[in-house]
Formats: sequence, C-alpha cells, structure tokens
Amino acid sequence: MGEPLITHSLHNIHIKRKMSPTSCKIINQLRLQGKLCDAVIKVNGEEMEVHRNIMCSCSPYFRALFTSAWSKAEEKVYSISGVSADMMQLIIEYAYTRTVPVTVDNVEELLVAADRFDVLGIVTACCDFLESQLCLENCIGIKKFADCYYCPELTQKASLFILHNFEEMTKVSIEFLQLSALEFEEIIENDELNVKKEEVVFEAIIKWISYDPQDRKKCLPILLTKVRLSQMNANYFMNNVKNNDYVKDNEECKTIIRNTLKIMYELNISSYQEFRNLLIRPRIPHALLFATGGWSGSSPTNTIESYDVRADVWVDITWEIECPRAYHGVVYLKGHVYVIGGFDGENYFNSVKRFNLVERTQQDVSPMHSKRCYVSVTVLHDFIYAMGGSDGHVRLNTAERYEPEINQWTLISPMHERRSDASATTLHGKVYICGGFTGNECLLTAETYDPETNQWTLIAPMRNRRTGIGVIAYGEFVYVIGGFDGENRLSSGEVYNPLNNTWSTTSNMLTPRSNFGIAVVEDLLFVVGGYTGRTTTSSVECYNEKTKKWCAMHKIGISRSALSCCTIPGLSNVKQFVLPRHWVVTIKGSEIISLH
Repeated sequence: MGEPLITHSLHNIHIKRKMSPTSCKIINQLRLQGKLCDAVIKVNGEEMEVHRNIMCSCSPYFRALFTSAWSKAEEKVYSISGVSADMMQLIIEYAYTRTVPVTVDNVEELLVAADRFDVLGIVTACCDFLESQLCLENCIGIKKFADCYYCPELTQKASLFILHNFEEMTKVSIEFLQLSALEFEEIIENDELNVKKEEVVFEAIIKWISYDPQDRKKCLPILLTKVRLSQMNANYFMNNVKNNDYVKDNEECKTIIRNTLKIMYELNISSYQEFRNLLIRPRIPHALLFATGGWSGSSPTNTIESYDVRADVWVDITWEIECPRAYHGVVYLKGHVYVIGGFDGENYFNSVKRFNLVERTQQDVSPMHSKRCYVSVTVLHDFIYAMGGSDGHVRLNTAERYEPEINQWTLISPMHERRSDASATTLHGKVYICGGFTGNECLLTAETYDPETNQWTLIAPMRNRRTGIGVIAYGEFVYVIGGFDGENRLSSGEVYNPLNNTWSTTSNMLTPRSNFGIAVVEDLLFVVGGYTGRTTTSSVECYNEKTKKWCAMHKIGISRSALSCCTIPGLSNVKQFVLPRHWVVTIKGSEIISLH
C-alpha cells in the first residue's frame, strides 16, 4: 500500500445502523453459531460461514456471486482471492451489523476492499474517516488515494484543503515535493489558491524544483506562467524572480519576465485589466466581506454587497426577498449568516433571519426576547450574543445568547450600562462591548463578559466618548474606531490591551464617520460606509497594523450608514460572490466602467 496516509492514532468510528440493534444482533448470532448458513466464503484458506440473502443485501457483488447463471444452486464454498481474510471478515460483519470499525491501521486496505466488492456503506465510512484526518502532511496523499478509487466528495474536500492551506502545506509536506509537474501545475494555476502574496507561489516553485533540479528545471517556464507575476511587489519581482538563477539560465523564462514588466508598466498607466491573462488575474479570496442593509437616502435598504478583496471590487448580491433593514447586527456562524434585530423605518425588530449562502436560501429562526435596534452582536464559542440597543421606547442594558443547535435565545446577566449604538467583539474567550448611547449621553465606558461566570466587568474607560462606533478584535487587541462624541464625527481610534487594561491611540482614518460597518479580512481592518456628519458615504478604508496606515479602497455601490458587516471564510461556492476571473474589467479612477 506504500506510505500510510495517516500516521497518528484515532478512535474507531462506526456507520450508523439502518436495522434495529436487536435484529442485527439476532442475525449475527445465527452466523456466529453456524445456524441456517447456506454458503461459505473462503479467503486464503480461511472459511467463513454466511447467509446468502444477508450478503446479497450488502452489495451488488455478492448478489451477482450468488445469483448469476454460472453460480450453481448446490455450490456452497466460494473462494475469493486478492483480499485478506481480515478485510473480508470486516465486510461480512458489516453485512450483518451495519457497523464497521475504521482505524488508522485499516482504513486504506478496507476502502480498497470495499471498493472492489461495491460495499458503499464502508466506502462512505472510510471517506468520512479520511476527511476527518486531513492535515498539512497527508492532504495530497489522501487526494491521490480518493482519485484512484473514485471518491469524488473526498477528492473535492482534499483539493479544497490543499488550495486553502497551500502556504502552510508547502512548508511541511514531503508529499508536496513529490508531486508531478502536471499535478503541481494544476494546483498553482487554480484561481482559488489561497495565497495573499504571489511570492508564496514562486517560492514554492523554486522549492519544488530544488528537490530534483536536474529533471525539473525544464518545467520552470510553464509553471512560471501560472503565477500572477504582475500582482507581485515590484522590488521582489526584480530582486527575487528576475534575478533567480533558474530563471536567468532559461531563455523561455526571460520572455515571461519581459512580458510581465510590460504588463506592470501598462497597469500603471492604462484603464483596463484583462483578467483572462493569468499574469494579471487576481486569485479568488478565501474570505469575503459582506456588507448588509443600512440607511441610504431617506430610507433603509436591503442591499447586500460582497467585497472581493484581491480584486478590490464590490459585487452586488442582493436577495430580492430580503426586506430593507438598518441598525441591525450581522454575524457568520457555521455556514450561515444571521441578520439580527434592526429597524425598517417603522418597526423595531426582535426577529432573526438565517441565510444559507451555498443553497441561497433564508429562514426565520427563534426571535430574541427583546426588540433591538442599534444592537451590538458578536460570536463566541459557537453562540451568538446580542446586547443592548433600543426597543423603540428605552435603551437596553439586557443581553442574550443564541444557541443554534436548539434554536433558542437565553437571557444572560445585564450589562452595567444601557448601551445603544455601541459595538462588540470577542477576544481570548471573552465578549467586549464599548461605548454607545444611554439615551442621555455618549459613553466612554467599556465592559467585558465572561461566559464561564456569567458576569460583566467594567474595564478601563476609553479616552473619548463614542457612540455609533466600530469595535473589532485585530491581532491581540481590541480596536475601537470612529463614532460620534456628542458634537463631532470622529476619525480617531483607540486600542485596548487586555493584558494591562490600558488604552492607546492609533492612526486616524482618512474620513471621520459613525454608524459604519467594520470587519477584518486577510489581516486588514476594513471600515465601510457610515455617516460623516453631513452625509452618508460610500467610502471604504483599510488599516494595516504592520504599517500603522489607513488607505482608501474601492467604494461600495451605494452611500449608506447603519449597515452591518461580517467576514465569511471558505465558501464552497465563493465564485458566485466575486468578480468573474475570465472578464475584461475596464476601470476609470476607482470606478468599474464595464465588465465583459
């Protein structure tokens, strides 16, 4: 079988029974006692008594074996070669009990045997086991194994694991170095390869070639064309790609370098990007930023936009069935987007809608105990927290927690302050909520919730009073951005360090704003839309903690405030929410003029 796919231990897993436990037990006891058996399966000299009808119910192979024209009625012993007695014993036990132990030691041989005898239940169990064991070291081997025995779902899961974890995989995987040139090419040309920098792909190519340079140097030109070279940092391209020894020694590579330099120059002066060209085409991001609802003009909107961070483009993905809503909360949890509370211009909501982005469906789930406009929401340990807000009459200090598994909201301890228009996040197993409005004053207080004790604790106050703010965990800190201090919209920000309970200042945004969306995508902190004090805005900025700088990004489609944002990772249908990579994109300034 070669090298094992999995080298660490794991508990056995079992297929769920389809017959009652009592029936399975009785029939299996008859087999073990040799009663009413009408056939013997012989493997490597070992004989196993069975009931033909039970084995026929297990797989088409045994139905053909026992009922075909060349099977004689009086025949009782059936010799089968090419399989071990241990594997045949497991298959027979499965036929009677509909359970099978799948372990690290037997999974490969068992899947091969189950595939040969067409025992789909065992094949499924083995595939589920292998999927649960996918890791950086074995994902390539599992994909190849799944390809060999036609397990399409496992092949897809393994392929996505490779694409989503490419950078980390190339650092530790021996299987990566043993890929064929064609297999390696198929991986790095894929638009869904999850790399934030194309430098990672180039360095992986060099590492792969260096494993066997004599045979692999000739593959460099075709591999180099799969790298989005024009997306690279110009200095890195000149110093590390153009001057690489393998590249300099290859005439075909020199042509690729010249073409890339021409593209880099043209992108600086031209107004279009032809995504059909692999040297230009940005990768599809692993994580998307969704901006939902808000207040635009004189009324709320139902607009939903998805941000393609690597193409710096917003895509309108509005569901026509979704109702306009503002001052609501949005979170992502276990494959679903939850839209929580809010206001439609007339009604204050306690309702919660859940969207399945793969199936493009929505449903109402259990409502909150209170109507909550200007609500603060966050996710911790697979629970959704909704805090404060206004019910249309008073500002609230109450908080509640939603458990998706039982579709139920539970009240937790109330906060120290009444807070509407605050904002919340989670860090190191605790919920943080900052600022807000009591109905009388803008707050500079902040507090944290510990789910283990069900207690809120006031932390050091912020330096500025802030309502309509953005609060987000970024790195090891809690960032508080913008808002309204009672007189002015703010561009300033503060950073909370939970280790020493202190606040420090951070760089100012380019635009002062309140009631905006906030999220972290690909290690960048984004603020979206909001109210400037004079008007709603469509501007978007991102902050890089490494450079301590804000920069303007592509604008959202409509000016709006009171929107809510969340980050959504790893969608299997991510292509439905990003700019199609085969299009020609015509750009003027920061605006997309045409797509075709």
